[in-house]
Amino acid sequence: MREDAPGDVVEDARGLLCPIPVIRLAERVVTVEKGATVLLIADDPAAEEDVRLWCRGHGQELVDVERSGDSARIRVRRRR
Repeated sequence: MREDAPGDVVEDARGLLCPIPVIRLAERVVTVEKGATVLLIADDPAAEEDVRLWCRGHGQELVDVERSGDSARIRVRRRR
């Protein structure tokens, strides 16, 4: 599994269920500068799809998703 990229802001939402991981991501994204990335770590099975839809609806960029066991590492770049 890829290490945190330099400059990633990490939001650990393991143990939280929908919709809390995407809410945490939304709250964190607005705290970083445009172009910066937020790494959401979540074990909610719905988190990946929730983040995809949220990015599409809010003009943010889904950079990548890595799965390991029950957890996903979802990297999002702030675009606006």
